[in-house]
Amino acid sequence: MFIKFFKDISKKSVAEAGGKGASLGEMSGSGIPVPPGFVILASAFNRFLAETDLTQEVQAVLNGVNYKDINSVDGASEKIRAMILRAKMPKDLEKDIQADFKKLKTKFVAVRSSATAEDSSSASWAGELETYLNTTDKTLLLNVKKCWSSLFTPRAIFYRHEKKLLKTSVSVAVVVQQMVESEISGIAFTVHPVTKDKKQMIIEAGYGLGEAIVSGSITPDAYVLDKRGYSLIDINISSQEKKIVKGASGGIKWVPVTKTTGNKQKLSGRQIVELAKICLVIEKHYKFPCDIEWAYMKGKFYITQSRPITTF
Repeated sequence: MFIKFFKDISKKSVAEAGGKGASLGEMSGSGIPVPPGFVILASAFNRFLAETDLTQEVQAVLNGVNYKDINSVDGASEKIRAMILRAKMPKDLEKDIQADFKKLKTKFVAVRSSATAEDSSSASWAGELETYLNTTDKTLLLNVKKCWSSLFTPRAIFYRHEKKLLKTSVSVAVVVQQMVESEISGIAFTVHPVTKDKKQMIIEAGYGLGEAIVSGSITPDAYVLDKRGYSLIDINISSQEKKIVKGASGGIKWVPVTKTTGNKQKLSGRQIVELAKICLVIEKHYKFPCDIEWAYMKGKFYITQSRPITTF
């Protein structure tokens, strides 16, 4: 079994589905509005490495890294990633991935890395691994391999060294999830991340796909709420000049936002409260403060990711 749909995954599945995959399965099973998808389990990547004889080769390259020299780390990353992209994926695995993609009945999916040592209290891989948005059936298998190889970006290699995870078995699962072409998207923290006030939560919102905010390319609106009665304590409207949308044949592109639209408040008061209620259901379910990624499309909110706030 190398692939599981969200319905067969829970928070106990981190070892096989990674932090992201386990979280999406858990929320999906709890009735949270999560776009449908499946996870190519870490065992698929381990099998791929074993069958292509890459396990030893990868280790040999890592053994030769000088962590005091950034060029050495970069060189190792390039070498390992090229080896993974060149190697052939087992035929039966290719067939299964393509068959399950068809079951989603969607043209575009997000393909996202999910490290099996992810989002634990000591090691947060957020931002270390890669995501490929608006992937089509033509780019699906390549993007899965790119996600596998992103376990060896320079940042990820250095991070493993820094966190003393080089001898720990770190693998990577891949989430394949129906793409939400969000009109508005953002991040929510169920505890105020700056003041650490547990009675307050903060929602950040911007136009277009969430990558714009996650990558720090735009400054989002920020809304602070009192969690007890959902009253808005503070609204900070940010002017937005560009947004990320789907490219014509998949992938993403930046497009300008008109001045009138860009200066508007991104979510209405009613929408802010609706989203806050979903986020607090997630926090209550997990029983810890959550950092949540959300998307809004055609009048509905979707949750695309939830992880513990690692700074607490």
